[in-house]
Amino acid sequence: MLRFLILRVLGAIPLLFLLSVVTFAIIQAPPGDYADYIRSMLINQGGVRPDLAEIQAEAYRQANGLNDPLIVQYFRWLVGIVTRFDFGHSLYYNKPVGNVIAERLPPTIALALVCHLLASILGIGLGIVAATRQYSWTDTILGIISFMGMTIPRFLLAIIILYVLVFRLNVGEVGMFFSARYGGAPWSWDKFVNLVQHVWPVVFIATFGGLAYNMRVMRANLLDVLNSQYVETARAKGLPEGAVIMKHAVPNALHPLVAYQGVVLPYMLTGEIEVAIVFGLATVGPAIVGSMAVGDVFVTASFMLVLATTLIIGNIIADLLLVALDPRIRLGGGQE
Repeated sequence: MLRFLILRVLGAIPLLFLLSVVTFAIIQAPPGDYADYIRSMLINQGGVRPDLAEIQAEAYRQANGLNDPLIVQYFRWLVGIVTRFDFGHSLYYNKPVGNVIAERLPPTIALALVCHLLASILGIGLGIVAATRQYSWTDTILGIISFMGMTIPRFLLAIIILYVLVFRLNVGEVGMFFSARYGGAPWSWDKFVNLVQHVWPVVFIATFGGLAYNMRVMRANLLDVLNSQYVETARAKGLPEGAVIMKHAVPNALHPLVAYQGVVLPYMLTGEIEVAIVFGLATVGPAIVGSMAVGDVFVTASFMLVLATTLIIGNIIADLLLVALDPRIRLGGGQE
């Protein structure tokens, strides 16, 4: 197990390097940089003459190394990460990128983990219910819910809910985690309830898609397993149907879902990011969009690298869970 973990971690290093190169190159591909954003701001809002604005923009490029070749900028950014864990300086937020990540990433991860937990528990549970009641009205309703969860775009559902909240229910506090009176207050039950009242649309929408997938896969896998010979043998021995399902069928039907955990956290992260962009929550999504709009490449590249790291970590955790769940996988790895 330890050898497997070490090999996977070592194998992730060159992959992360390649992802960093591709991400940095793609982000730099569009024309323009943050100095162009400054020039536009000076002309449109400051009333500065275009030639003077261009001079100030060029001075900004020289001061911040934006005129350096792309490869120089990339390795300066990479060396800072490796040697000092320094992701560079955000031009847009005017603070170290590490501070932006520290502010935005924890609530993003927390929301994604909550969505993942709810989607796994509810999806697996409803999948078991649907499989054990095949072709019943319960199975039909759950099938419709699963179809909707996998086909409705998350951003569209977010826009619909936002419209209902703002224009139909007249909800004023949208796009924040807490009401004004709870912003700097110590944690309490009332503050937690206020948090739930503000973030439930994000949790609901991001959970809905994952729940639908888990339900669909669990139902299909469990139906296959329930027709297996060892399940028929367990029934022939007189075991109660509940014991046959929960002790013999469900554990073996979970294997594909455990493997899916390798990509589910990034899936929940992207779901949270999409919804947070629509609602304007102070998480990773709006930070990425805002930094890309003004050419702040270090923020965008750093967040992309962090999200790629979560994908790799998720796959490693999924592999370890599979080894723990199925001894045959462990034996196979030992023979190799």
